[in-house]
Amino acid sequence: MEMNLEMKAHIVATYWLETPFSLEKASEIIISEQSTGTFMPLPNETESLKQRHRATVLSIEPQDVSPFPALPGARVPVGNKGEYQRGIVKIAFPYDNIGPSIPNVMATVAGNLFELEELSGIRLLDLEFPPQFLERYEGPRFGIVGTRELTGVYNRPIIGTIIKPNIGLSTEELRLIVRELASSGIDFIKDDEVNGNAPYAPLAERVKAAMEEIERAADRTGKKTMYAFNITDDIDMMLRHLDTVVKHGGNCVMISINSIGFAGLAHLRKQAPVCIHGHRNQWGMMSRYPYLGMSFNAYQKLCRISGVDHMHVNGLNNKFHESNASVISGVQECLTPIFSSSDTVVPVLSSKQWAGAAPETYKTLQTMDLMNIAGGGIHGHPGGAGAGFRSLVQGWDAAMAGIPLKEHALTHVELKQALETFS
Repeated sequence: MEMNLEMKAHIVATYWLETPFSLEKASEIIISEQSTGTFMPLPNETESLKQRHRATVLSIEPQDVSPFPALPGARVPVGNKGEYQRGIVKIAFPYDNIGPSIPNVMATVAGNLFELEELSGIRLLDLEFPPQFLERYEGPRFGIVGTRELTGVYNRPIIGTIIKPNIGLSTEELRLIVRELASSGIDFIKDDEVNGNAPYAPLAERVKAAMEEIERAADRTGKKTMYAFNITDDIDMMLRHLDTVVKHGGNCVMISINSIGFAGLAHLRKQAPVCIHGHRNQWGMMSRYPYLGMSFNAYQKLCRISGVDHMHVNGLNNKFHESNASVISGVQECLTPIFSSSDTVVPVLSSKQWAGAAPETYKTLQTMDLMNIAGGGIHGHPGGAGAGFRSLVQGWDAAMAGIPLKEHALTHVELKQALETFS
């Protein structure tokens, strides 16, 4: 079933649904709950009001039938013989109900839907936004092109690392690690998401020490390493941390998107003259169960419109539950324009990354518009972190040139050591 809309703006949400009712009945309950209606007809819910403000079911695509519910708490109608209908439903919500407001988009397209007793499963799969959102939201300031300009990396993925150990280093211990990494010419360094403004090593101290080493190395090498300092905090403190990074010459900050929310991210975007590195920690709470939550496709659009420049997507053969197919899809989605090519962002591959992963990653993804971050794959290299960085560069050089890693390792000692250590 499909329906055409009048020529007016809508936010279109695509859902996977499971229900003990019919898909048509469940869809009508959704649009009633999330637009003009309630559980019973009301005098003021006139036909003219509904024509202006009621959501519209655009299409229903039935799928399979389950003999049991995906979620507890569903109300089973009389006569149901234990069948739960599944399908893909697309619903258009009038823009005039919402305006260019991502917080109110979420109240509309998610809101109370996940609690409805007529649903035994619901997942938000996709969102489509009208161009009116560009009136308020600016999207990424730097994205792929700007990040490449800042790092000076054009002919391969941007390669970086996470400070390890991720917590517990003194400021002076951090200084020494940054000194080695920046002197090696590494493209990118980031704080771990659990290391914010810790009392034992306050962020202001860490920023000062790290940027001193980065600037000193840049004076010698001509290359300034990008460092994503974790400024995640309450809004006022986050903006103070941003000022600290900018004051010391930093060109990137990192935020935990789910900790500060889309509104916090959008506010930061308006204030930040630097790259915003978006970490999606806590994402598993929203995505791991396949019959609840939202897809990465919908999530990354919300993040990109709000202003991230880099977006974590996990890595192939990672240590988490996410499949390679999901990672591949995530990369493709980050590189697909929403409104224009300027709003694409850098997909960030992490988790179990090292030089030997480059050939499969490049063959599978067929793009070098990536950030490839390795923790142990760089810090655990027997030649040190600088050699670990060079091994990843060498691995990617071999992958993009179609040269077997073992052959390339014959003339590249850091790659040879990585293969001997991590294989």
